[in-house]
Amino acid sequence: MNVDALRLIAELPFSGEIVGPSDGDYDAARRVWNGIADRRPAVIARARTRADVAAIVRFAADTGALLAVRGGGHSLPGLSTCDGGIVLDLSMLNDVVIDPDRMIATVGGGALLRDLDAAASAHDLVVPAGVISHTGVAGLTLGGGMGWLSRRFGLTIDSLAGVDVVLADGREIRVDADEEPELFWGLRGGGGNFGVATSFRFRVHRLGPVVVAKVRYGLDEARAVLERYRDLVLDAPREIGSAFTVSKEGVSMTVVSSGRDDGRDRVAAFARLGKPIEISIGGHSFIELQSGSDDAFRWGRRYYAKGGFLAAIDDSAVEAVLDGVATAPTSDAEIYVLQLGGAVADVSDAATAYTGRTAGAYWIVEPVWDDPADDVRCLAWGRATAARLVERSLTGNYVNEQGDTGDSVARDAYGSDTYARLLALKRRFDPANVFRLNQNIDPGGPVRTDAVGSTAADQVGSLGLSS
Repeated sequence: MNVDALRLIAELPFSGEIVGPSDGDYDAARRVWNGIADRRPAVIARARTRADVAAIVRFAADTGALLAVRGGGHSLPGLSTCDGGIVLDLSMLNDVVIDPDRMIATVGGGALLRDLDAAASAHDLVVPAGVISHTGVAGLTLGGGMGWLSRRFGLTIDSLAGVDVVLADGREIRVDADEEPELFWGLRGGGGNFGVATSFRFRVHRLGPVVVAKVRYGLDEARAVLERYRDLVLDAPREIGSAFTVSKEGVSMTVVSSGRDDGRDRVAAFARLGKPIEISIGGHSFIELQSGSDDAFRWGRRYYAKGGFLAAIDDSAVEAVLDGVATAPTSDAEIYVLQLGGAVADVSDAATAYTGRTAGAYWIVEPVWDDPADDVRCLAWGRATAARLVERSLTGNYVNEQGDTGDSVARDAYGSDTYARLLALKRRFDPANVFRLNQNIDPGGPVRTDAVGSTAADQVGSLGLSS
């Protein structure tokens, strides 16, 4: 992007803040969550209003400038930033308004999960969402959104009542089941392919009592513990949500009971799967639960992840997990498995763009490290370990947990029928692929480049994360 383009941006009707390389806060403003994504955008536009968002989108569409949209900045492949283009930063659009009478939460496109959780919890209400509180609401939602309460209340998109969207031509529209219902279908799992979500409307749910069990077992017991775990969760009520992580440190298990007074007895059963090294039952508020992994996955560390759906946690899956952990490159390299089913499976695959409703669990291979010298071995371990689990997984995937990019990622995630439907939406709402820094559904034809000639694929490829 050249100097003239920067001058034109400064002359736009824009009430927010424009940050460029010469500004003192540029280095702080350009940082995103994944430390690998060390990018230098030509300009960071911090929008204050929806009109600001529309102005930047129109500018990018008119000039062909590379446009990255940053909600929470949590994109695994670094797709919320870019080199030489525009970062549209929504962080000032972070208001959360809870209407307990209508049971609706209105949430700005730049809000984080902690903003939503805090506002809703004040009324003993909740929107089912992710498990790290500094995640952005927008990115999580547009991909689907799964977490501790998914078995009870469904995915985040299953509570979505409507979205305000700025389209590629700068128009602002309201999308819900009645207005643009096909686009509403696509926004529930199709990622950021169709526009910038500036506001969400969620149905909220009564949370009730919450009891949390955290249990850690030694690695020497892992096989037996995981076999007993899978038997235990087969009959678990949907008010129980659970996940386990396997690393060189052993098996760490978190079990959440919500909405039931007998939750303590139910979660205690997960502490009897072997000989626990550590046990903690109770003593966690929902807010504490949601922020419990924040430090381990703090900003600035280096991340890769690839996930997939399992019909069930069978012997073959257990074997692949244990084999992978045996060669883990760092102590923070782990394999995480989240229990699904329950309310997630109440909705058909065809009802939303998200794929994976029939799965019993979702796995994520996620090396986490701090030293750039470990990049090659951590990425190699992540990809190789994930490949073994993919062989045992269902067709389809979750776009939010993919550290690689490329046409095959979206196609593999959605399957042919859903992808074709999403492609039709993309061609209708973004035929020039203005919104291409995402798990992209390419509408076809040449992709325009920014002033320095870098395509979206170039941007991601130089992260070392592309397939």
